[in-house]
Amino acid sequence: MKILVINCGSSSIKYQFYSLSESRILAKGIVEKIGMKGSFLKHEKESGQKVLFEGEILDHKIGIEYILGVLSSEKHGCISSLDEINAVGHRVVHGGEEFSTSALITDEVILALEKFIELAPLHNPPNLRGIYAIKALIPEIPQVAVFDTAFHHTMPQHAFMYAIPYALYKKYGIRRYGFHGTSHRYVSSRACEILGVDPKTVKVITCHLGNGASACAIKYGESVDTSMGFTPLEGLIMGTRSGDIDMGAVSYIMDKEKIGTKSASILFNKHSGLLGITGISSDSREILAAADKGDERCILAIEMFNYRIKKYIGAYAAAMGGVDVLIFTGGIGENSVSTRVSVCKDLEFLGIEIDQEINAGIRGEERIISKEGSKVKVMVVPTNEELMIAIDTQNIVYGKE
Repeated sequence: MKILVINCGSSSIKYQFYSLSESRILAKGIVEKIGMKGSFLKHEKESGQKVLFEGEILDHKIGIEYILGVLSSEKHGCISSLDEINAVGHRVVHGGEEFSTSALITDEVILALEKFIELAPLHNPPNLRGIYAIKALIPEIPQVAVFDTAFHHTMPQHAFMYAIPYALYKKYGIRRYGFHGTSHRYVSSRACEILGVDPKTVKVITCHLGNGASACAIKYGESVDTSMGFTPLEGLIMGTRSGDIDMGAVSYIMDKEKIGTKSASILFNKHSGLLGITGISSDSREILAAADKGDERCILAIEMFNYRIKKYIGAYAAAMGGVDVLIFTGGIGENSVSTRVSVCKDLEFLGIEIDQEINAGIRGEERIISKEGSKVKVMVVPTNEELMIAIDTQNIVYGKE
């Protein structure tokens, strides 16, 4: 079973091509700078050999034509014909209240996704462009939408509602949706597999920490709360996003700076977070390096970032009545030794105790990093959203094996 997984951004397309029956990644790559000067496709074969194709990639359809071309090329490809692609799975950020699971893409589903553009104006349009392109280029091949929001549909109403007039929820769907659901679902499931426990018997907190960051409370296999809300802006401090902020401060800044809603959105989504605090970078590696040299604002940014995560862990332990497993994933969660140490410090009262020696050697690999007698299993589990998308796609098109 060969599944092509596509993740379309505003100016990029990431892809992975799976042979699930053989548990192999046949190829992967990325198209970057779509619609800009210097656009290119970077393709990696199963052997690890990489090749770069430069060209005028004006839109997502042309970008996907490049991808399909290289996958089926005699010199660089891994299939002799596009007919060997059994299905295409797409990462779709927002499924609104309508989609609680992944879905086979039909004309009706496309209409629904177009309706949700106003809920995710930065993400759903490029996701849809990928769907349109596949439909135009290889229309006979089934497509599946895998939603970032779907996993969080199990949140109870008291967790997803905002304390605003109820009529606004009914009229506009203003509520907490949550994101990174595919990642939270994958790492929690994988952790239980490693531990040899039934997901329906444990309380798990997952921390997806990267340029975008979120935490999730997973009780007995279901998401019961998550830090991102109506948009990915709410919750943890991120690379360029502010995370939680008093709405009074937002309106105050808008009034003082004489800016409208569009400028305010750019301010809190693109110029805040770690970048806003440090004034240097949104990249945690650069910030950690500057902090090591004594930069006070970088030190402050790191302390704020870690403190916010710690607060959410405590809140979710309270919400679930305890915690059995704590998971770190995402670029920072998987690779930053110091972040994991700082976040777990002083959480011994919850039963969280990490083994400093084991933790110090873990970067980007699956590992239990808690002490032998720790009540809570603390783990590093690299996320694999693409594999989750491929599995969902196969299950929906061909049924669970």
